[in-house]
Amino acid sequence: MRWIVLLFFGSTILAVLIYRWCPVYVTPLMVIRCAQQVSRGEQLRLKHHWVPLDSMSIYMPVAVMASEDQRFLDHNGFDFIEINKTLEERRSGKRFRGGSTISQQTAKNVFLWPKVSWLRKGLEAYFTVLIELLWGKERIMEVYLNSIEMGDGIYGAEAVAQQHFGRRAITLTRPNCALIAATLPNPLKFSSKDPSAYMLKRQTAIMTQMRHIDVFPRKKD
Repeated sequence: MRWIVLLFFGSTILAVLIYRWCPVYVTPLMVIRCAQQVSRGEQLRLKHHWVPLDSMSIYMPVAVMASEDQRFLDHNGFDFIEINKTLEERRSGKRFRGGSTISQQTAKNVFLWPKVSWLRKGLEAYFTVLIELLWGKERIMEVYLNSIEMGDGIYGAEAVAQQHFGRRAITLTRPNCALIAATLPNPLKFSSKDPSAYMLKRQTAIMTQMRHIDVFPRKKD
């Protein structure tokens, strides 16, 4: 049991340290989606192009913070204000929102599987603490924007920029970024290529919130 525990902590910490510097070229979700496509007899769809944060539009981090996690730069990986709101909504029987931060979503995307369970939530919290300690906010944002699902078979800002807008991620405009961020609750249902009226309404709301969020800090040479 002691060796199992040591192996678990040693391997997970090593993996987090490796990804502190190395690009994340594949995630569990990418593998799962490809397996689902094969099982349905469909052609494989996997578009993913890793680029540094400096090769993305300055509006991309702002848009996802406005949409997903407005206190990203202030919390330590867990937004307890949003968690409390979620618990209150659940108790009142209302349709409740997700309380996951960008840090938690990154931990899940890179190291875990998408299906919700108590085991996964526990491991997600563990990996969230690790990446907050060992990566820092800029690296978390860089990995998040490169690995998150942004369409059917599309992962990351560079891939969605090329597939849906015919441009590079660094040239995405403020409205482009807001529209991409608007799809993130369900990128298989919502499309930034062919947005519905509902999506355009979300885009406008996110652009309004973006005015209150500073441009994300960039790495200094």
